[in-house]
Amino acid sequence: MSNDDELKQLRERVQYLEDRAAILDCVMNQARGHDRHDADLMGSVYFEDGVDEHGPVIKTGPEYGDWANAAHESVFEDHLHNITTHTCEINGDEAHAESYVMGAMRIKGGKIVSLMGGRYLDRLERRDGVWKIALRRCTVEWMMSGDSSVLASGAVKGFIKGKWDRTDPSYTRPLLLDGEPVSRW
Repeated sequence: MSNDDELKQLRERVQYLEDRAAILDCVMNQARGHDRHDADLMGSVYFEDGVDEHGPVIKTGPEYGDWANAAHESVFEDHLHNITTHTCEINGDEAHAESYVMGAMRIKGGKIVSLMGGRYLDRLERRDGVWKIALRRCTVEWMMSGDSSVLASGAVKGFIKGKWDRTDPSYTRPLLLDGEPVSRW
């Protein structure tokens, strides 16, 4: 194998790794935006003409964040979207990804948490060098609810409590032990 062939293969492998990282960052940023109620971050992972199908609701990517925040705020006190298994097939400037998602959503009143498992089925595209979601379809595979009143028992007293906005400690730069004030349980 010639040095030119080796260099070409190396470039192709590096490009593949860069593409995979950018696609996974896109999926993860959408989940982070969900849990911080950061509509700008959620919208940033979709193209202007991108579409999100969540059950019977179909929204363009840019309008999805505000809709999702309102829907979540109407029912839940807090929630976490956890991306687990992630597969991705890249074909030039188009990719298809499947990302498993497990959501934990504490219902208003704080006594019940619902757990839900599903998948995000994404078609992503690279336009002008940037990977974003062109189409997302969401599945629901299972759901269960349980008692979460232990949170009021003092078992987590002193732990940081997340916020649904940019005052959440995850936005603090630099992150310091004695930095910005935080909410606690």
